[in-house]
Amino acid sequence: MGWGDLGVYGEPSRETPNLDRMAAEGMLFPNFYSANPLCSPSRAALLTGRLPIRNGFYTTNGHARNAYTPQEIVGGIPAEERLLPELLKGAGYASKIVGKWHLGHRPQFHPLKHGFDEWFGSPNCHFGPYDNRARPNIPVYRDWEMVGRYYEEFPINLKTGEANLTQVYTQEALDFVQRQHAARRPFFLYWAIDATHAPVYASRPFLGTSRRGRYGDAVREIDDSVGKILSLLRDLRIAEDTFVFFTSDNGAALISAPKQGGSNGPFLCGKQTTFEGGMREPAIAWWPGRVPAGRVSHQLGSIMDLFTTSLSLAGLAPPSDRVIDGLDLLPAMLWGQLTDRPIFYYRGNTLMAVTLGQYKAHFWTWTNSWEEFRQGIDFCPGQNVSGVTTHTQEDHTELPLVFHLGRDPGERFPLSFASPEYLRALRGVTLAVRQHQETLVPGQPQLNVCNQAVMNWAPPGCEKLGKCLTPPESVPEKCSWPH
Repeated sequence: MGWGDLGVYGEPSRETPNLDRMAAEGMLFPNFYSANPLCSPSRAALLTGRLPIRNGFYTTNGHARNAYTPQEIVGGIPAEERLLPELLKGAGYASKIVGKWHLGHRPQFHPLKHGFDEWFGSPNCHFGPYDNRARPNIPVYRDWEMVGRYYEEFPINLKTGEANLTQVYTQEALDFVQRQHAARRPFFLYWAIDATHAPVYASRPFLGTSRRGRYGDAVREIDDSVGKILSLLRDLRIAEDTFVFFTSDNGAALISAPKQGGSNGPFLCGKQTTFEGGMREPAIAWWPGRVPAGRVSHQLGSIMDLFTTSLSLAGLAPPSDRVIDGLDLLPAMLWGQLTDRPIFYYRGNTLMAVTLGQYKAHFWTWTNSWEEFRQGIDFCPGQNVSGVTTHTQEDHTELPLVFHLGRDPGERFPLSFASPEYLRALRGVTLAVRQHQETLVPGQPQLNVCNQAVMNWAPPGCEKLGKCLTPPESVPEKCSWPH
């Protein structure tokens, strides 16, 4: 979902009344960022409070190459990472993930092995349908049990866009909240729906109801579901005891626009890029009676901050044996205290850009390759900025391109290299980068190796492992993976 997809962020159709009301009753963060312009690394950062370069959700296969966890990737969330639900158990919290996990799909990466008590959803996105021979359809799980597959037991009609998944996910959320309330147990719900990810879908009552087409239908249904969840909290009289945060894992995918992609507002490009459209997200905090209503915070925020903030709410400290990149947002939300901090923009293991205050410095610029672009793959449709939205990887490490995001949110007018403003901004950014890199210990990259055998069922002997790219000792585990 993009920064510009909600009415409160200026979307002209004004089709998100529940999220707009959430913002009116809570706090809006216009300067809030994902930790990566792609889904898997961003979700790993959310649940660990750590940059993907630290938690291993990156690849070294090619400079500045994005990577995630399709079915054939063998990596996933490392066992040594401490995830938010695992830590919240220390304060007695029950936890559930509803929807897309995307942190690995081999047995050791199962969310119930990483702190969650319950799961209803899938290890991957709803790609497909596949032929179930060379590539199986993606499974859906309830806890440890596979209960079906996308396009089979959980149908998605690619022609009409009809699917009932958001309704199913909404009911799962409501049931979980009601059960925990009845048991008087504190809870953590991670509601990770994916209807706005192409192929975009919505249930029948919402199809054809938006002025924005099918993508707008999906946004309207998500908005309606958020309204139902917040209404339940009010009805149970626990709204003032419940902190809710709404955001996205990356910017709108303009590659599938306009029919199946959203809006990144005034920002440049979209998903997969480290321009603002790829990583600046809609973000709303809601906690009636505690977070002041109708406020806007100009705190530079990150999806990783939700890790640290959630621990703070539960009276827990973050792990002290590792670097945590997330800030506690409570001072900003409750007392308006802003913290000066940098935002790092990575693609793969490459630091592409840094924002500090209102200045953003690009050390590398790149959208996608000329080869992809000539095939019609465009991450920045209609937004060519000479020397900025490049299709070759341009090195600016000696003289970074610097933009003032307050005056120029679209990153169209770089500051003059000779200006005093440029030199002042560069000094601050250079210091932040030096401090970051001096202490950086990259995690073991998890997204380097693809192996078809991980997703293909094979008879005894695992004949399909002929192209195995990993050590032989991993073969038995692969052979046993049920899907």
